[in-house]
Amino acid sequence: MAKTTLIGGFHAVLAALKDAHDKPFEILLAETRHDQRAREVHRLAESMGVRVRIVPRSDLDVKAPGLRHQGVLAYVPEKAFMPEDMLYRTAEPDHLLLALDGIQDPHNLGACLRTAEAVGVSAVVLPKDRSVGLTAVARKSAAGAAERVPIATVTNLARTLARLKELGYWVTGLAGEASQSLFEADLTGPTVLVVGAEGEGLRRLTREHCDRLVHIPMHGKIESLNVSVAAAVCLYEALRQRSMSARR
Repeated sequence: MAKTTLIGGFHAVLAALKDAHDKPFEILLAETRHDQRAREVHRLAESMGVRVRIVPRSDLDVKAPGLRHQGVLAYVPEKAFMPEDMLYRTAEPDHLLLALDGIQDPHNLGACLRTAEAVGVSAVVLPKDRSVGLTAVARKSAAGAAERVPIATVTNLARTLARLKELGYWVTGLAGEASQSLFEADLTGPTVLVVGAEGEGLRRLTREHCDRLVHIPMHGKIESLNVSVAAAVCLYEALRQRSMSARR
């Protein structure tokens, strides 16, 4: 029998029903939810033959403590990660990868996945160790993006970056002390954007495998941005440059 995991929140559950490769096994809906989103979940689930159980909201709180589930949970197959070897296909000009070097906060991971899906990244790369992993909270924070964006988990991020460079990717790491501005860097072509952990930033080996380090210009008194905000700034700068390049 396939391993299951629990996800919560209407965005995540609706994405699992609409877009995930494997449909949910069962959905739990709080008896107090009678609004349009609850009806949509019920309608989609029934059309797909997915069982829906109406239960007291307290049951959901017990099954998913600490998760802001909004009154809906779903038992789904564990996320099918992208096989690592699929990362090492020929680097195409439109390929954009986001590598997250040791993100610890599931809310930050979810927010990064949400932005990555929004800009259409080819894949998100996560190290298997020293990373929060795709928890229920991360999937909730991703608002459905975790069910849509390809995610690859790798044993050694530095070695992965080295292989990607051999294929023709240009690896750009984000570091506050870097001399080059993000807006001065060419982010067109096959690119890997690397963002480090909260507070610590990029690990030494990760830095050494970047082709360049860039910083986000800061004009206020705040010295740094939340990691998910910083990732969003970088991804949208890459998207802007690629959109401009395509018009030429």
